[in-house]
Amino acid sequence: MHSSILSSIKTTMSEKNYATKSHADRLAKLSRKLGEELRLPERVIDEIELVSTLHDIGKISLDEKILNKPGPLNNEEWQEIQKHPEVGFRIANAISELQHLSEYILCHHERWDGTGYPQGLSGEDIPLISRIIAITDAFDAMTQDRPYRKAMSEGAAAAEIERNSGTQFNPDLAYIFTRKVLDGNY
Repeated sequence: MHSSILSSIKTTMSEKNYATKSHADRLAKLSRKLGEELRLPERVIDEIELVSTLHDIGKISLDEKILNKPGPLNNEEWQEIQKHPEVGFRIANAISELQHLSEYILCHHERWDGTGYPQGLSGEDIPLISRIIAITDAFDAMTQDRPYRKAMSEGAAAAEIERNSGTQFNPDLAYIFTRKVLDGNY
């Protein structure tokens, strides 16, 4: 049953946006590597992989015109996008098999300096799994073409992660990600 629920959710997400599955797959691999570098227990790494796959579940509530808009979002569209962690939290919380992941989904757009959303959490008040997803999600988003911009090189994306270390990202995790997961080869 657990598998069929996840399969159904993943299918729905993929139908909404064709890039979702490949994004989730890349995120799961990067997040697993970061979890392994942190020497986290296998059970936690498995949770990280699952959250990587489901972190954007709340986007199923968004209009495809907003998700695939080729230009910048206006203020109203941006406000709609910012609701997806809360929608994802409610979806995960409504499914008993996913309830333990709901907080990580809610917090994946929080920022180390407290300027993220939806709660404005900062530092270690942000769950570790959410902090990991924030880095890997940002890196993958930067290195893939989007309707509104071309992809950056991995080196430029890694430099951006480092530049935002201590503001957007947990500095220790950002360092381990760019130097160990990416091997500093960019």
